[in-house]
Amino acid sequence: MRVLSESQLAAVLPAVATCPRVVVSGNHATPHRALEVLDKAVAEYRLFALNAQSGIPDREGVVLETPFVGPGMRGKRTLRYFPSRLSLVPHLLQQALPPDIVLIHTSTPVDGCVSLGTEVNILPAAIEAVRARGGLVIAQLNPRMPYTHGDGVVPCEEVDYAIEADEPLTSPVPRAAGEVSQVIAERVAALVPEGATLQMGIGAVPDAVLAALTGRQGLAVWSEMFSDGVLGLEQAGALDPDTPVTASFVFGSPELYRWVDRNPRVRLLRTEKTNDPGLIARRPRLVSINSALQVDLYAQANASRVHGVIYSGFGGQTDFVVGALHSPGGRAIVALPSWHPKADVSTVVPRLAGPVTSFQHSYLVSEQGAATIWGHDAGEQAQQIIDHVAHPRARDELTEAGRDLGFPLRPPV
Repeated sequence: MRVLSESQLAAVLPAVATCPRVVVSGNHATPHRALEVLDKAVAEYRLFALNAQSGIPDREGVVLETPFVGPGMRGKRTLRYFPSRLSLVPHLLQQALPPDIVLIHTSTPVDGCVSLGTEVNILPAAIEAVRARGGLVIAQLNPRMPYTHGDGVVPCEEVDYAIEADEPLTSPVPRAAGEVSQVIAERVAALVPEGATLQMGIGAVPDAVLAALTGRQGLAVWSEMFSDGVLGLEQAGALDPDTPVTASFVFGSPELYRWVDRNPRVRLLRTEKTNDPGLIARRPRLVSINSALQVDLYAQANASRVHGVIYSGFGGQTDFVVGALHSPGGRAIVALPSWHPKADVSTVVPRLAGPVTSFQHSYLVSEQGAATIWGHDAGEQAQQIIDHVAHPRARDELTEAGRDLGFPLRPPV
């Protein structure tokens, strides 16, 4: 690893490739200083990131690529969305979308290695793919990036160039859980068995569920990601002290970043491990807790698109729904409010108009109640969704539409 000044780095970048594909750390781990240097030095390039936050380059000459759309890419004119389960994104980088440059945000060196810190995710696969084709691995060394254990420890000799930048990590804006989210969380928490292993998606409802579980004991975490809610479980004594907290990336408050730094209780593994449905299924009582934008009477969930336009993507939901259903005592739960307040529409629809993100869940939950899906025939599933998930304002219309679809529905309760 050769440490360069920003001007020296800018001088070597244009020679890498014509319109190179640049894979960069996503979520709240983007190396903004290194990315800014690249953006000024390279006229045209393709930028690949997962859940990119605000502040990434958005100009003529930059094509944005992702399998999971974050606020930094959402609605952008040059966006190319690649549908993919998160567990398969490493294969995209190794086969269909090989990178020319990988920009990583790392800790400072320790014993000849740097750590990918809060964002392991797809980056080990990206580094392997770019090195296989003779591209560049460039690190932004930051003393504030936590050093995390697991698959994100990278030998310095695998990094070609680095720049030094002491800057704070970004954090998501704290969101207080509303009354509806609190009610949903309590209903979901009631479905979590003792000694469960938890997977949580991103959103207000999963965060509120964790807050509702602080009185438990013996819980474990095997998840795509986690945030401050897991730290709350640890501080409350709800986590099994003998089981590592396992995930692929993490973001949250500065306190969370301090907690994961050099913490042997936390392991951040590459996506191919955390999101492998076979490995997920080996975890006993794995409870997958995810949100959705819509569900329908076929018990299908849409967590990807709004009015046909991509909003986020599959993420890890499909991986964990399948893994949880095969876990001994596992449960796959999708939770959402019954009514969308901004659009003033029901989130339960007769049939999804767009692509399905996941299906065949154990439970669908809203503030109205919980529908038991697994083990019921299709007609009873639809009835439970109307009676226990849908908003009362939508039930009569859903019943009529469901009968038109062939479901033998009773009048709503």
